[in-house]
Amino acid sequence: MQANEVDLKKTVHLPRTDFPMKANLPQVEPAMLAQWDAEGLYEQIRASRAGRPQYVLHDGPPYANGNIHLGHAFNKLLKDFIVKSKTMAGFDAPYIPGWDCHGLPIEIKVDSELGSKKAKMSAVEIRGECRKYAAKYVELQKKDFQRLGILGRWNDPYLTMTPEYEAVIARTFVEFLDRGYAYKGLKPVNWCMSCRTSLAEAEIEYGPHVSPSVYVRFALASGAREIDKTLEGRNVFGLIWTTTPWTIPANLAIAFHPKFNYSAVAVDDAVYIVASDLVEAVAAALGWSGHETIATFAGERLEGAAFRHPFLDRDSKGILGDHVTLEQGTGAVHTAPGHGQEDYVVGLKYGLPVYCPVDGAGRMVQAGGAAGELPEALLGKTIWQANDVVIEMLKSAGALLAHQNYEHSYPHCWRCHKPTIFRATEQWFIGMDRHDLRARTLAEIKKVEWHPAWGDDRMSNMIASRPDWNISRQRVWGVPITVFYCEGCEEPFTDRRVLARVVERFRLESADAWYQHTAAELMGEDARCAKCGGKSFRKEMDILDVWFESGASHLAVLEPNGLPWPADVYLEGGDQYRGWFHSSLLIGVALRNGAPYRETVTNGWTLDGEGRAMSKSLGNVIEPEKLIKQFGADVLRLWVASVEYSDDVRLSETIFMRMTEAYRKIRNTFRYALGAVSDYMPAEGAPGQRPDIDQWILARLAKLAAATRENYANYRFHLAFRDLYSFCVDDLSATYFDVVKDRLYTGVEAERRHAQATLHEICHSLVRLFAPILAFTSEEVWRHLKKDGEPGSVHITDFPEASEVEFAGMADWERLLVIRQSVTKALEVARQEKLIGAPLEASVRLRANAGLLPLLERYRDELPGLFIVSEVAIELHDGAELSVEVARASGVKCERCWKFRHDIGADPALATVCAPCARAVHEMIVG
Repeated sequence: MQANEVDLKKTVHLPRTDFPMKANLPQVEPAMLAQWDAEGLYEQIRASRAGRPQYVLHDGPPYANGNIHLGHAFNKLLKDFIVKSKTMAGFDAPYIPGWDCHGLPIEIKVDSELGSKKAKMSAVEIRGECRKYAAKYVELQKKDFQRLGILGRWNDPYLTMTPEYEAVIARTFVEFLDRGYAYKGLKPVNWCMSCRTSLAEAEIEYGPHVSPSVYVRFALASGAREIDKTLEGRNVFGLIWTTTPWTIPANLAIAFHPKFNYSAVAVDDAVYIVASDLVEAVAAALGWSGHETIATFAGERLEGAAFRHPFLDRDSKGILGDHVTLEQGTGAVHTAPGHGQEDYVVGLKYGLPVYCPVDGAGRMVQAGGAAGELPEALLGKTIWQANDVVIEMLKSAGALLAHQNYEHSYPHCWRCHKPTIFRATEQWFIGMDRHDLRARTLAEIKKVEWHPAWGDDRMSNMIASRPDWNISRQRVWGVPITVFYCEGCEEPFTDRRVLARVVERFRLESADAWYQHTAAELMGEDARCAKCGGKSFRKEMDILDVWFESGASHLAVLEPNGLPWPADVYLEGGDQYRGWFHSSLLIGVALRNGAPYRETVTNGWTLDGEGRAMSKSLGNVIEPEKLIKQFGADVLRLWVASVEYSDDVRLSETIFMRMTEAYRKIRNTFRYALGAVSDYMPAEGAPGQRPDIDQWILARLAKLAAATRENYANYRFHLAFRDLYSFCVDDLSATYFDVVKDRLYTGVEAERRHAQATLHEICHSLVRLFAPILAFTSEEVWRHLKKDGEPGSVHITDFPEASEVEFAGMADWERLLVIRQSVTKALEVARQEKLIGAPLEASVRLRANAGLLPLLERYRDELPGLFIVSEVAIELHDGAELSVEVARASGVKCERCWKFRHDIGADPALATVCAPCARAVHEMIVG
């Protein structure tokens, strides 16, 4: 063989430079989605997992109104991480997405679109328009969710507006009614004057509001001596403070705390009853000077006292209540049982009427009854207008002591965002203390695993303090409350046998049947009033709360689809502690005596880079669709995986660009590995024992696989991302890839095969560990990597086993890699000082103490390759543990491997290459 017969360039094994994995996700991903759909990938996954243990994430239904926003994408991707990771961990983990389709926002939107036409339309026609509107956004949102790479039963999701689901909702209400949980009562509820419907606690949001704050005096009309003898013959007044002057016409009592001390405070010729602890604060607010406390007595002395209403011809009763606090005001609480939950409860105790002179539009009206008549000046006024009228009446009566604006947190409707009021109306409720529902629910909360752990206390506090659940809504787009009323005596008809027929009608015809058929047609000819025997009935026209509808989803979705009850996990935002988590829990405990979930996972809010909520008015909204079109869904998926999702998370252009760089590094890691193994056949294997550096990286890989599986299992996706990213950037790109290049490019065949076998094993494991997060990129890698006999999609594969890899030299190599960092720093200094150019131009001298020297001697032959230099010398010294010196390498540069060697031309036929390269060339040519 003559030197001029060998083209040395052709003897170097460079990785493929034409490898097809380019970062063009916006083009690659849609094509991949189309292929998944054509191949029925989700169905293939289901078939591959048949017979395995089931793991069920039950999807909370987003509302079918508008396009998806970043919060939607954040939540849905977290769910996808769970489903994909549980599938690859060996579970049968189906995903049935769903949508919440009924309710006020859709109906109001349709109302605005219909305009004046609505007045001429029937309830069924209006419901038809609402159904079309919801169906439109279900399809739009479905496409957006699929574009994120989320696999599921998209061709058959659950919708709360399908006849089957509506029948489940109606049957669930009938169960509550039959078991005695549901009742109709007159009591104050949150009421939206704009939407003209009652609201549950879950539909209230709090925001700033300015109200008129007033101090009002009520003259004592009963014997003052009975309270305290020093008050006899004095002008005594009860003193209240309120931010709702419009409710003073409905005042029926003044509440005092039985255990508080109250003072009789003399101011000029009047005496005011004020909680002793608040006297000075009230005096400052009212500008009293020279006031004097003339008596002190317990609050219980005020029970039964009569105070004259400031401008109406009736008395207000002195009552006692533990709800009275010393936080603000006077320690005496203005009580209107028709306009407040606590007022209502204490009013029941004292037999006060539930008086509410306000209609559904928030206008003052005559309510009649024992409370008397309203002044003409108030009639027809909105409550906001009534505030000013009442204040003028109080001034005229000499009862107004102070008036100023007061900014405070106030309840608003969750949909129209306008202020709400408390207003007493007849509604259907679920009694929280009927059949010990509250106590049983509190006990069940302790059996659930909450992520984060504070979810236990949060849910417990909400259940412990919540009033009865108002499930009535005064609209048409929803599932009707299936109750009839006798037209003769108004007795509710609740015979379960008859109501079951209605439920079956809903299943066959949808809930439209309630509006399409008369009461007689729905009930049948045999229906009779149990009270009076009457045969003529009318239908209840309220519909059910949408939280009741979505809360029944576990009954509509799990067992009807062959899935176990309860679900393994629910995952939603923190607002669902008062929403879906809450309503699902109450329905589960009431009807199944248990929580419908074993675990809950909570995600935070998505904020902009400065920590502000995203809003169109601020111009800081980041649309997921825009990000995906520009960068691809996998980059968005990577961002979701990278954050601690249980906290509020931030996203900005800067943050996202950092994530694109992280994605690029991961992709390049795969691209390099695939290029290096493109001609490798796993069946060929590699002879002999692997080099130590290969054993080290495989041990690190095994540790990574175990940690990643554990992080996925415990929903710690940010830790899974951190470990996987670090492995790519630090263990592979910065270390192993550098060290192994020489063997891959210029080594003899056995050395190269060892490196390829190791890289293939790494890539084969790493792509599966990344698959739940990087759904598209992992699939792309798998298509280039998989061999005959392996699944066609990475999403059908299992995670690599979390097994221990024994490597006796692990501790040695971890120490050597620390030394490598010191050498790398020294090489960089030498390069900056122009002593060397490339590292292979360097000779490194290591001076080590007696403790470190044996390790270096043991691995003397591996050190040049580990440091990527041409020479390494080792010396003993008595100083620090290690010092590093860099000089230019002696010898001649090998034309093939570029190392500086002293054996160049050892093979006469290859005069420009070193001895190891000569052996490799002979092996390639001769074979």
